[in-house]
Amino acid sequence: MLKAIKNALGLGPKLDYKQALKNGAIIIDVRSKGEYAGGHIPGSINIPVESLIGNLNKLNNKNQTIITCCASGMRSGSAKMMLKGKGYTDVHNGGSWFSLGKKIM
Repeated sequence: MLKAIKNALGLGPKLDYKQALKNGAIIIDVRSKGEYAGGHIPGSINIPVESLIGNLNKLNNKNQTIITCCASGMRSGSAKMMLKGKGYTDVHNGGSWFSLGKKIM
């Protein structure tokens, strides 16, 4: 149970985010449209967590590396679990968009 919680919050095995993006990963920012408009990682896709399941048509490849992010890591952890539950195989919680942005510079 603790392992599942750590993984959901992005505290599991570390991903080299910069390399993952070079290899074709995408970033899904699950904050609200307003939060996203206030600042985001260039190239990220904004799909608010509450509308994620209804927008899976934007994520066609279930094997593509997906990195979720939000303001603190909580919503992105929920989004990761939702995507995993829908069969997406390589999903990582990037935590806050601001700290993730620093990791991929």
